[in-house]
Amino acid sequence: MLGTVVNAAAVIIGSLIGMVVKKGIPEKVRSAVMVGVGLCTIYIGVSGMLSGENVIVAVLSILVGVIIGTLLDIDGGLERLGGAIEKKFGKKSDSSVARGFVSGSLLFCVGAMAVTGSLASGLTGDHSIIYTKSVLDFISALMLTASLGIGVGLSAVSVFVFQGAIVLLAQVLAPVLNASAINEMTCVGSLMIIALGFNLIGIAKIKIANFLPAIALAPVFSWLAALLTGFAAKLF
Repeated sequence: MLGTVVNAAAVIIGSLIGMVVKKGIPEKVRSAVMVGVGLCTIYIGVSGMLSGENVIVAVLSILVGVIIGTLLDIDGGLERLGGAIEKKFGKKSDSSVARGFVSGSLLFCVGAMAVTGSLASGLTGDHSIIYTKSVLDFISALMLTASLGIGVGLSAVSVFVFQGAIVLLAQVLAPVLNASAINEMTCVGSLMIIALGFNLIGIAKIKIANFLPAIALAPVFSWLAALLTGFAAKLF
């Protein structure tokens, strides 16, 4: 769990520094930074999206995932939670806590490094991938917090829970989270990151949190696709 703890700490420290930096940035500069972060986010999403191997898996994961997420109103739940946090601290920020939390959680938890690094930590005790990811997440947390506020720092909880669960269950998850499944998870998650980039730039208002179940569905549909392919091969 050492790698996961370091990664979560990197997000928290980056966010705290981002909050300090944010105070000294004029509003017009902050808006420009927001657009810049949005463009970089879209680039990250496009890069990860290309790792997908099966278009049908991505389509099914996104469609079924958003249906489940919308019915559960995940986005609304996070917004209410964020509002409660803001109310508790008696301060209404210029950026939604929930928005920062979801944005940070996506950037820090979606991607091959999060999964493969956690698996390596759990299976062999090798934290090198997670340490490298921690450095990248530190920089991203700093920049994102300067734009979206302290909600980004709260995503350290997502990092700890998500990666920690993979570390603890590595022996069980390793056969399921094979290279193909990880690629599909990265592809689906990256599509959501692109949507996040659109939101940051201000050209869309997509309820990204409602798409979160798609990430969990991606390895399931990947496994089913492989099963059906193998079955068809035996028949023909």
